[in-house]
Amino acid sequence: MLIPFLALMRKDLRLFLSDRRAVLMSVVAPIFIASFFGYIFGGGAGNPDTSPIAVLVSDEDGSRFSQEIVTRLKAETSLDVTPATPESARDAVRRGKATAAVLIPKNFSVEAARAFLFGGAKPEIGMLYDPSHGLEMRMIQGIMAGAVMETAGKQMLSGRGSTQSGLTLPFRMSPEGVTSGRGVQYNGYAHSFGGMGIQFLLMVGVDVGIALLLLRERGVWKRMRAAPLSRGALLGSRAASSSVTSMATLIILFAFARVVFGVRIQGSMIGFLGVCAAFSMMTAAFGLLIATLGKTAEATRGIAILATLLMVMLGGAWVPTFVFPKWLQAIAVVFPTRWAMDGLDAVTWRGLGFSAVALPIALLFGCALVFGALAVMRFRWEAD
Repeated sequence: MLIPFLALMRKDLRLFLSDRRAVLMSVVAPIFIASFFGYIFGGGAGNPDTSPIAVLVSDEDGSRFSQEIVTRLKAETSLDVTPATPESARDAVRRGKATAAVLIPKNFSVEAARAFLFGGAKPEIGMLYDPSHGLEMRMIQGIMAGAVMETAGKQMLSGRGSTQSGLTLPFRMSPEGVTSGRGVQYNGYAHSFGGMGIQFLLMVGVDVGIALLLLRERGVWKRMRAAPLSRGALLGSRAASSSVTSMATLIILFAFARVVFGVRIQGSMIGFLGVCAAFSMMTAAFGLLIATLGKTAEATRGIAILATLLMVMLGGAWVPTFVFPKWLQAIAVVFPTRWAMDGLDAVTWRGLGFSAVALPIALLFGCALVFGALAVMRFRWEAD
């Protein structure tokens, strides 16, 4: 009993080891993914390449006190501070162009000094923040508190007055998450459903390509040619059916998220449908490209899955791209998954109009055309 068992086990191991691509994927994929996440989250020692946090500052007080606070903020290496008006700051945060905005009101220095020296009502510093960056928001609050206290302490030591015992912060922070409108809460399910939807649609594209390869290996393509059937009809029909099912899948996913988790399309509905349609066509064309570039289903599957994982990871479907190092954020913009994620975020919780997603839609459609054109050019009725 033991001898046949060992013989069968050896046979299976030989078959596995004889497929170099399968062995490579079994080792390379987990190493790549583990290394990716370990690098992004600092590998236990912090990541020196992490981009500084983009912060806008509106100083309507304009006093020496407030100007010194702003100077201290600019001196923080973890922040990238830029002046702005309250209106432009709100728009930039809503569009995801800045993580947060600090709004220093008029007469802040006078009211803060009074609260610091004699107690009483504390002035408010407004803080607009991207609600998907909650951790950074709390970090900025801490830096802001330190900058105000250091500035106030410096003025106190310069002989500007005496203080009460038991010093407290001479101001209050008034944080506001900027979403589709005032008072509208951020719903993290919008991003998670978008990310998972994008990932699984790419997997569907891989399945479409592998299925076409299997049909070619079985001689089905050759029989279709005798129909006669043009390669445009074969590839086009498969791309169209895959696009329809993928778009329907995305719509059903967000319909479920709407009913169960309260995810709403706060922005342009036409923009939402446009992003869904463009990404669905891109995944279908990606599947066709896999089918025409691959030689066998077994050899192609592993490489296609690795390419899919790469697009999903670097496109921000698993983790937001703002946690990436600066150099990796620059590379991520070339991946169509990044455009799709930006588009879905824009029309859901950010509540932006069609103009905010026009470019992502155009880029996704362009990518679909390039993939489709390459698939037609590389098409062969029979395997080489």
